[in-house]
Amino acid sequence: MKPQGVHPEDAESTSDASSRPDTADADSKDTEACVEEVHVDEVESDEPLLPARVHRPSDLMRLLVGVLAVVVLLAIAAFAHGTTSGLEQDINKGTGQAPDLLIKIAGLASSIAILLVPVAFAIERLIKRDGLRIADGVLAAVLAHGVTLATDLWVAKAAPGSIQEALTQPSPGDIHALTDPVHGYLAPVIAYMTAVGMSRRPRWRSVLWIVLMLDAFSMLVTGYTTPFSIILTVLIGWTVAYGTLYAVGSPNVRPTGRTLIAGLRTVGFHPVSAAREEASETAENSDRGRRYFVTLEDGPPLDVTVVDREQQAQGFFYRVWRNLTLRGFATRSSLQSLRQALEQEALLAYAAIAAGANAPKLIATSELGPDAVMLVYEHTGGRTLESLAEEEITDELLRNTWRQVQALQSRRLAHRRLAGDAILVDRSGAVILTDLRGGEIAASTLLLRMDVAQLVTTLGLLAGAERAVASAVTILGPDAVADCLPMLQPIALTRSTRATLRRLARERAQREREAVLDASQQAKQARLEETPEDARPVLEKPDKKTVKAEARAEKRAIDEAIEEAREEDLLTQIRHQVLLIRPQAPVEPARLERVKPRTLISFIAGAIGAYFLLTQLTHIEFGPLVANAEWGWVAAAVLFSACSYFAAAMALLGFVPERVGFLRTVAAQVAGSFVKIVAPAAVGGVALNTRFLQRQGVRPGLAVASVGASQLFGLGCHIVMLLSFGYLTGTEKTPSLSPSRTVIAGLLTVAVLVLVVTSVPFLRKFVVTRVRSLFAGVVPRMLDVLQRPQKLVTGIGGMLLLTACFVMCLDASIRAFGQEGTSLSIASVAVVFLAGNALGSAAPTPGGVGAVEATLTVGLIAVGLPKEVAAPAVLLFRLLTLWLPVLPGWLAFNQLSRKGAL
Repeated sequence: MKPQGVHPEDAESTSDASSRPDTADADSKDTEACVEEVHVDEVESDEPLLPARVHRPSDLMRLLVGVLAVVVLLAIAAFAHGTTSGLEQDINKGTGQAPDLLIKIAGLASSIAILLVPVAFAIERLIKRDGLRIADGVLAAVLAHGVTLATDLWVAKAAPGSIQEALTQPSPGDIHALTDPVHGYLAPVIAYMTAVGMSRRPRWRSVLWIVLMLDAFSMLVTGYTTPFSIILTVLIGWTVAYGTLYAVGSPNVRPTGRTLIAGLRTVGFHPVSAAREEASETAENSDRGRRYFVTLEDGPPLDVTVVDREQQAQGFFYRVWRNLTLRGFATRSSLQSLRQALEQEALLAYAAIAAGANAPKLIATSELGPDAVMLVYEHTGGRTLESLAEEEITDELLRNTWRQVQALQSRRLAHRRLAGDAILVDRSGAVILTDLRGGEIAASTLLLRMDVAQLVTTLGLLAGAERAVASAVTILGPDAVADCLPMLQPIALTRSTRATLRRLARERAQREREAVLDASQQAKQARLEETPEDARPVLEKPDKKTVKAEARAEKRAIDEAIEEAREEDLLTQIRHQVLLIRPQAPVEPARLERVKPRTLISFIAGAIGAYFLLTQLTHIEFGPLVANAEWGWVAAAVLFSACSYFAAAMALLGFVPERVGFLRTVAAQVAGSFVKIVAPAAVGGVALNTRFLQRQGVRPGLAVASVGASQLFGLGCHIVMLLSFGYLTGTEKTPSLSPSRTVIAGLLTVAVLVLVVTSVPFLRKFVVTRVRSLFAGVVPRMLDVLQRPQKLVTGIGGMLLLTACFVMCLDASIRAFGQEGTSLSIASVAVVFLAGNALGSAAPTPGGVGAVEATLTVGLIAVGLPKEVAAPAVLLFRLLTLWLPVLPGWLAFNQLSRKGAL
């Protein structure tokens, strides 16, 4: 009997010795020699081909840590000049007392050892037929030498003086020359030693450290280096080595089937064959370990899980991100040793069985050398829950699944991964819980509720929301199920479940789009069938009334089709089913995120923008500047900023055929100035206007379409004005009206980007999907607006007036601080504003903070405005258009919310 998911080639199993190339790491041979007994060659095993090289996430992590350490070191050298000079003086004073004989011996020994040790290790590796490691080391040494040359050139030519002083000093042989910032021979040696793996061998590691310390000591004492130079040299060699290993890959040291069989013999088993179970792509890229089905000479078969360092490192950065961003619960430790992983899985296996749950029985554990461990279970057989046919998922099976979870929760054990592939069903119908490695003992109530939310979602995907909730209520009770509702959100579910929910959401959206297209086509076909044949020529050239009637009929058919095709997602269906049983159940999602990705990106972008602005402002004396400011122009800038809210209301109402109060719309735009601070400009304003229109009686779909139409026309006007003013700016000083080279280069760049996006399928699909979702329903809405030309004039006029208000506000801010002869033309100011506003809308920071200020300042300086005028003018402009309106916006937001307008 073969287990589910075992390779079909098991009947003709072959030795996996041929599945690995001879160039694989010799360490695996050493490991097999330690555990291998006689008769191993007689045992059959089936192992898929293992790649000769793997890209280890641990190497990437060390590379990033090394780069960060180099940046921190250079920052300390640049900004902590007093600390670095004091440290150098203390070290020179201490080393200056060393005896001359000791100095000479250390220098001689280190200069010889620094060459002999790498050669000796290379000879030892070549004897063991491990030439690939030597090749990796040589490549890392060459790259490290190139990096040292580039660093030396940068320090000598372009680095700040403080960094140069920290990394160099006058050469003892020539006081007019400086020592090397990075040692050209030491960094390649360190890169070589790290890449070939000397640091993982205790004896060679000791020799390595002794050599490095001797060389550093001799260089410091003789005055040929500085402490910071030595540290930078070590970091460069270490970082380049791990960057090389990650780029080209490391030799694969994963234990093979032969190693596994030899390890089983050491713990008292007599295996006949071992076959690796097939794994899905998700499981292969996870940290769940590799599964083997092992048959014995005398006894039932076994299920063996092998966890190696490579497998354990899978998902490392994902776990780090989850631990940083989620509160109240987190994934297991990101830096977990193999022994910790083995002990945790063994503990959970014993605890689950003690709690009365059906779990695989662990009967043995063992290490497979220094880089892998194995866990031996009794064979369970069965199939995963997600692989069962729909008719096989009975209500009794669902209840049995909940009984297993109830047993775990009775002893406060959290599974943490109750997905469909972690639940097995054997031939008798018994449910077995597997993949306990990520669980927790003495789990918090939050984790237990998350298990319930995860399992009800898993069963809902397989059997529907109604059956999943009903079976949960039968076993756990209505209160326990109702308590999980705050956890019923995508972020609390497993990675695979979230991916499934996203796929179902895309399928629902596709069905809705198809329903809209079908409804539109059917409406046209119905009109054609209802029209007599002698009247069809007239239908081909309809009058305005006929066009309007057809547009209304088509729009009505599309709205009905959307309502009929709209489907609730699974999580919403589950909530409704639970609320039918417990109407008073809490439905507000619990806040599980400590920090959102958007918030983190906004903080980083804002910090960069703030740093840029501070560097620009340090050279400006604000006292005389403010004293000489033209306050009349400041008042004009305030007036233009206030007028922009009326223009924004006109731009929105021009695309809303329904009657909406103008003054209340102006108040909503003022409230938007508060929302911009807590959300990106391109997101907050759209959401607020959509909500406002809905509260004014506009149907949700039509409200979204109106805001989308306004955004679409705004984008078109923005591009046209940017190109127009850019052309005028380029021809201001040329009577031939020929555009400047900058404008031509900009247009060519835009054209190239458009061609690239349209030619690459992935990019084209991405852009089309985003644009289609943003402007869905805009075309039917525009047909309604076209029936009222005055509305269209109001909308387009409002957009033009809005841009004019902002341009005049920026121009007034410039004139407020500028002296005679420093003002710019309106066309130049308009180009700078339009470019800065476009970048601010694209930036993920609230209100475009950082991005807009930097763009406007650089743009004004580029068109000829002095930096002493550009920086305060931009600050005044942003103060009037972003920061000062926050308080009135907050008041307007609260007032509209109390009146139910938001």
